Amino acid sequence: MHTRLTRRDLANIAGSSTLSVCATATCEAQSQSNEANAPSPARKFPDGFLWGTATSSYQIEGAWNEDGKGESIWDRFAQTPGKIQNGDTGDIALDHYHRYKEDIQFMKALGAGTYRFSISWPRIFPEGTGASNAKGLDFYNRLVDELLANGIAPFATLYHWDLPQALQDRWGGWMSRETARAFADYAGYVTEKLSDRIQHFFTFNELRAFIELGYGTGEMAPGLKLPAAQLNQVRHHAMLAHGLAVRAIRAKARTGTKVGPAEDIVAGVPVIETDEHIAAAERYTREINAGYLTVMLEGKYTDAFLEAAGANAPKFTTDDLIIISSPLDFVGINVYVPKYVRAIAPGYQPLEFSRWQFGPEVLYWAPHHLVKLWNVREIYITENGCAAPDEPAADGVVYDSDRIMFLRNYLTQLQRATAEGVPVKGYFLWSLVDNFEWIRGYGTRLGLIYVDYATLKRTPKLSASFFQVTATQNALV
Repeated sequence: MHTRLTRRDLANIAGSSTLSVCATATCEAQSQSNEANAPSPARKFPDGFLWGTATSSYQIEGAWNEDGKGESIWDRFAQTPGKIQNGDTGDIALDHYHRYKEDIQFMKALGAGTYRFSISWPRIFPEGTGASNAKGLDFYNRLVDELLANGIAPFATLYHWDLPQALQDRWGGWMSRETARAFADYAGYVTEKLSDRIQHFFTFNELRAFIELGYGTGEMAPGLKLPAAQLNQVRHHAMLAHGLAVRAIRAKARTGTKVGPAEDIVAGVPVIETDEHIAAAERYTREINAGYLTVMLEGKYTDAFLEAAGANAPKFTTDDLIIISSPLDFVGINVYVPKYVRAIAPGYQPLEFSRWQFGPEVLYWAPHHLVKLWNVREIYITENGCAAPDEPAADGVVYDSDRIMFLRNYLTQLQRATAEGVPVKGYFLWSLVDNFEWIRGYGTRLGLIYVDYATLKRTPKLSASFFQVTATQNALV
């Protein structure tokens, strides 16, 4: 059983101009203050800029074996003892499969005009190929219709890591070209059915993460530790799947449907913003992404990439590279941490820092590099956010001021980029709600909405108010 939100509940959530985390009189005063202190044009984002949140199917849906859904590699991996912190799984997750209407009302209250979610491949094709599952597609039809009814534009990701376990068992997953072909068939089918209402589709979310951690280190599903030659071939097959999916979408989707990736870019940030360090950061960014965005956008592996791989380089054909570099409508990038770079003769030197170092400038330089290196003309920040030890205070409010500080500083750099004409069209915060964060289970919180995992009750955090005012005013606040 789950709670249905009433109009009164929504009023309590939304307040008059901000999500309610305070007494009514205080919120009214805050609303008047907001009107009196409207942001200056210098702090505005471009007209039409999209503000949204993001989630993924395995992390929130639950219903792991309901209505004909097949098993995914994450179902199998998380249910294996010792793989996930505290033995957590996504079997129930946030029960979004049954509570999606409630979650959409939270989105609406946040002022989000768009929502990025992922479609579960094994919910549509339980065996990965073959007969489709009508009940699985029906769920996404209901979700999309509910989003549109509430004025929220759906952006769909076709693959956010939950590969059908049947394909892992049959072909070794991304170790085989057959999986790449199966993904293209799935992508064509889904976009044919949903592109009458969804205009933007992402092929993959973070190829780098699920390849390197799933097939390289074994930390994530399917938990393999392949030697370099096989790992390089797995990466190539996934890149090929992206290109084949782009072509399938062009063939099957409605005219005007847009397609692109959502990639975990490693972005060089010049340690000092001088010409030599900026140039070094650009060279670094091109080479460090050689197996992913670079080959996708240039249609070739760089000489340095192939030389470093040596005998372990992937086997590919000229046609493979043409397919991988199929023209895109946009590029989405997930941006969290910087990699600071300095110029040295004859090239560059990345500087070592903590993995989760605070570095807001990366949200300026990452999209900047897409334009400078590859002339990308439509960019989306498909993920950005931070983890925090969020717990309710005595009054029940989560005062996540550290998340607000993170967002304010990062968005300052994004606004700097858009003010200079960098064509970033939208921003998706990770995440709408606290959720299953992969190998960390439910021990890491990144949501604007706090979730009590015992009851699954959702409660907006203080950062939800910050996001709502920012999205509504389309400006830094």
